[in-house]
Amino acid sequence: MRHLVTLDDLSNFEIEQIFRLASGMQSQLETWAGICRSKLLATLFYEPSTRTRLSFESAMERLNGGTLGFADPSATSAAKGETLADTARMVTNYADIIVVRHNWAGAARVMAQYAHIPVINGGDGSHTHPTQALADLYTIIRRKSEVEGLTVGICGDLQFGRAAHSFALAVARFGGKLIHIAPKPLQMPPWILASLEQRYGQIPLEVESVTEVIEQLDVIYVNRLQEERLPSNMDAAAVRGSYLLNAEVMKHAKQDAMIMHPLPRVNELAYELDDDPRAAYFEQSANAVPIRMALIASLMGLEQLILTQPPERDITQSTHTCKNTNCITNHETYLTPERETLNGDIKLQTCAYCGHLLS
Repeated sequence: MRHLVTLDDLSNFEIEQIFRLASGMQSQLETWAGICRSKLLATLFYEPSTRTRLSFESAMERLNGGTLGFADPSATSAAKGETLADTARMVTNYADIIVVRHNWAGAARVMAQYAHIPVINGGDGSHTHPTQALADLYTIIRRKSEVEGLTVGICGDLQFGRAAHSFALAVARFGGKLIHIAPKPLQMPPWILASLEQRYGQIPLEVESVTEVIEQLDVIYVNRLQEERLPSNMDAAAVRGSYLLNAEVMKHAKQDAMIMHPLPRVNELAYELDDDPRAAYFEQSANAVPIRMALIASLMGLEQLILTQPPERDITQSTHTCKNTNCITNHETYLTPERETLNGDIKLQTCAYCGHLLS
């Protein structure tokens, strides 16, 4: 049984197969309609969602499967104190596959540990959002044929944006060159930078304004300010609106550049760009459906993939308490902390649940 907690759960070859399957499902839906008949997808959304939840439900319905779940945790047993472990065990009895979104980093990993059916991470705190990254890569490849060799600028709230985290690691895996664009308080967290360097040998250029690098970029990936995740000591007003992509800025961009955004947007991406042929963000949103269709069918074993094991992860029990207050190990006390050692010239250890560096 396979899960998708982070993109580390899939090899590059498996991702490429999922992309080919998604393309086939997108162009010839009738060929795959019915493959999930009598199967149920449980959508466990402890955080608000529009695109992720609806696209997963759309994906399952298009495969003639059914969905059940919740989008209001206050109306579930979580409000009574039920642990994620027990929720996972319980939902296993009612569904064939789970997608979970949660405000705690590492929540999807816990679900996968205790469920007896495949689990997909629909976003866990400020950690990762692997299915968004798959849709992002797929969108780039459909326009640009490949990621390798492209210069990709990730702009906005990189500190707390889980979509930005997964996207950066995915781009590096597939050979893209990264530039990180954000005001200093919102730059990529150390654990992402360490992973990029230790795993993929990449040290991205960091700048504070997109105008500094706009002429170099093949892909401009914009992220909103994650105000709901900002720590209490950070003034949202001080960084809100500190970055903006608009038509004036795009005058200096390449004619074949791509503008991407995982959505929703607030004030960082001007509506005047919606008609720009370089805008790809609504295309991203549409592509999420066939990607999630292909992922559901693959993880359930309904569409045969040539399986290859992703790289082994060096995970052991840890004596360290994770200092990330958003990490699930600081909320569900039955969990045993675990550490992962990153491969590279310098042996760095991270929390196996949330990815943060352990001192």
